[in-house]
Amino acid sequence: MYAFIEGVVEHKTAGELVLSTGGVGYLLLCTQAALSAAPPRGDTMRVYTWLSVRQDAMELFGFVSPEEKNMFLRLTGVTGIGPRTALGILAAMPLNDLTMAIVTGDAAMLARAPGVGKKTAQRIVLELKEKLSADDLTDMESGLPLPAASQSSAVAEAILALQSLGYTQSEATRAVSLAHQQANGDEQPDTLVRLALRGMAKG
Repeated sequence: MYAFIEGVVEHKTAGELVLSTGGVGYLLLCTQAALSAAPPRGDTMRVYTWLSVRQDAMELFGFVSPEEKNMFLRLTGVTGIGPRTALGILAAMPLNDLTMAIVTGDAAMLARAPGVGKKTAQRIVLELKEKLSADDLTDMESGLPLPAASQSSAVAEAILALQSLGYTQSEATRAVSLAHQQANGDEQPDTLVRLALRGMAKG
């Protein structure tokens, strides 16, 4: 019903944000990323939204980006996961970390989110791993797309290998993305790591 709301920040607390537009104040249940991005009271911001309608309540959820909103919708499509649990999962880790946890089948990381046990985490991996697209694996800082889900296992392994060497997720993701473009079809993790290290040494 609402794709996004752009308005003046009236109030924000832990988990909630009030935006005023057209004489109406909208109360949004927001992700931590959206709250962190919110400017001071009186400034304008855009929040991407999704309306939950139940018999006993209507709740408006807010997200910092279309990508975060799309992940929320994917999570709520998993058996047994409601909107508030999905919001808690998004609050527990950065979007790229969440995406990578699903791609690599890291149920242990997912299980750290509030309201998510081991079985629920395994179900998230089972139901979402094959549904991820290249857009879901985009480095937020560089804007470089990573390969589609069919190749993402090798990519994820290469990124994790670079992180184990002390590189940040953003640095590793960007380097592997560039390395993939130079790999000439060789999707082996060690090849991607070698090319990524070579590229970072030159940079």
